[in-house]
Order: sequence, then structure tokens, then C-alpha cells
Amino acid sequence: MRKEDVSHELSCPDCDDVSRRHFLRSAATAATAVGTAGLSFGAAGKLLADDAKKKVQPAETVVKQLFDSLKDNQRKLVCMPFNHELRSKISNNWHIVDPKAAAIGKLYTADQQEMILQIFKGVTSEDGYRRFEKQMKDDAGGFDKYTCAIFGEPGTGKFEWVLTGRHLTIRADGDSVENTAFGGPIFYGHAAGGFNEKPDHAGNVWWHQARLANKLYGALDGKQRDKALVVESPPDSPKVVRLKGTKGKLEGLRGADMSKDQKKLLDETLRSMLNMYRKSDVDEALKCIDANGGLDALTVSYFDEGNIGDDEIWDRWMIEGPGMVWYFRGTPHVHTWVNIAGKQA
Repeated sequence: MRKEDVSHELSCPDCDDVSRRHFLRSAATAATAVGTAGLSFGAAGKLLADDAKKKVQPAETVVKQLFDSLKDNQRKLVCMPFNHELRSKISNNWHIVDPKAAAIGKLYTADQQEMILQIFKGVTSEDGYRRFEKQMKDDAGGFDKYTCAIFGEPGTGKFEWVLTGRHLTIRADGDSVENTAFGGPIFYGHAAGGFNEKPDHAGNVWWHQARLANKLYGALDGKQRDKALVVESPPDSPKVVRLKGTKGKLEGLRGADMSKDQKKLLDETLRSMLNMYRKSDVDEALKCIDANGGLDALTVSYFDEGNIGDDEIWDRWMIEGPGMVWYFRGTPHVHTWVNIAGKQA
């Protein structure tokens, strides 16, 4: 282990009734569909698909292989104790280890780089990986510019792999972090059309999520919109992922106050957001949401602040619950803060 572990911040302005059972069933089905999209199941296609499945290993299995392959000089840079404070850190633009020494394209051998890529593919869906791939290229020049770290010792106890860089924090923990989806808070974003994006967010790989959220807003009546629309948006900082629990005040329109059709739109928006990730993480996130009251316990907020073009197509919005924060901040470009946990007091 290295003697001094520090995070490496980058300077960047503003970057420094649908029932619960239906929600769980439909979201899990959609996640499975995403994972199998594009495979051919004809006679030859089935053989290819079966062969591909045999070669694909769980992300955590590959984390163990990567850990075992590391040389001493590499371990000093990227391996830390499981309880290290950096494991649970989140930011919109940071490196968990020094990118000058430990960028994926610098520190690792070709075989190790392939392992890291397989881990990343293993924690994302097929569609999610394609979107992340474009985001990383646009925002930082590609996957090899990002960094990763391993906390704990895979195969012997609790461990977690964390990848970071501009507009991205993603994890693989093998359920080492209890009562928490995705292994802890995660972050994704994209600056597709320069720092200040235009109202249509052309080319932004995540704007489809905002279109669904705005479709839900369009289905609300006047009184519901009054509840859902909030003037001031939350801060663009790690503080926003703090969970409020059952006693905290949640702003916005409650799912319990939505019609069946409106809940269906809320369901579709959540599925679109979750389906970036692998099915096992989606399932865990859905269980956490369900444990805290499901759709009825969630609130949806739209923020007047940061509305590009003053067009009532809300660039900033949030879905929140006792054990959930999903804050989509679409101005000046997309920053998204996520934290989902199990049953809250």
C-alpha cells in the first residue's frame, strides 16, 4: 500500500395504480432485454450467443484476476484498504489515483487494460456501455485516460473496484457494501456540445432520460405541476446524494398522488435511467426502492433554475425517496448524482 493516499481533483468550472410489483417486474424485464439486444437466435446465432456467454465472466471475477496480476509498483499506486475514505468518495470530475502515473493507458499492460475494460463492460448494459464509451471519448479523450483503484483484497473478504475520471464514478463491489446499490454513490455526465449546451442538448448521450422526465411533466395537471415545480435547484456537489430517510422533507410531487398513467411514465423514466447498468445492479436498486415504499414513496421535482431557453423543458430535475437520490442537472451540461440504499429509518 502507498504511504499517502490522496484524491486528485481537476479544475473545471461547474464540474468542480402501476404497483411496486409491476415496477419491479417491468424494470427487470427491460434490463434483461437490454442485455440481450442484438443477439441472433437462429441456429448459428444461438451457438454464437452460447459461446459468448461461456467467455463472459462476472466483473468481480475479473477484478480478482486484475488484482492478482498487479506488480508491486502498481499495487502501491492503486490498492488501498477497504475502509479507506476514498472508497466512498464521489465528485463530478476527479481521479481516485494520480492520472499522471496511473491512467489506464499508462500504468497497465495490454492484458491488464483488457481486464479493466471487461470489468467496465461487466457493470454496464450493452446500451449503457456504448453511451459511456462515447461520453468518455468526448469528455476526456477515451477510456484509457480514466483511472481505477481496488479497495480490499478480492477473493479474501470485502473489496471494491472503483473507476473515476471526468463525469464518471462507477463501482463493482460483489455486494461487499451492505444495504447499498451500485456499491455506493455513483456519478455520470456528458458535455457533448461544448461546456454550455443548447436547449436541445444535441449529441448528449443522456438527454433521452430528460425527455422522458419531461414527458411525465407534460402529463401532469395544473395542481400537480405546482407541486412538482421548484424554483431553486440543489447544489452541484456531493452533498446532494445524502439520503433523507423517512423523516426527511422531500420536495416535489409524490408518486402516491399520481394517476396510473402518470406512474407508468415515472416507471419508464426510472427504467431508462437504471438500464445503463448490469442486471444484477438494476435488481438490487429495485429492491432498495421497493423496500422504501416503491413508486408511491418517491417524489419528482423539476427546477426552474437553469432552464435553458426558458422553454419549460426542464433541464434540471430529481427523483428522490427515503433511500434514493437521482439528481439530473442538465445545465450547463449534464451532471447526474445517484445514491440508492435499502430500508431507511
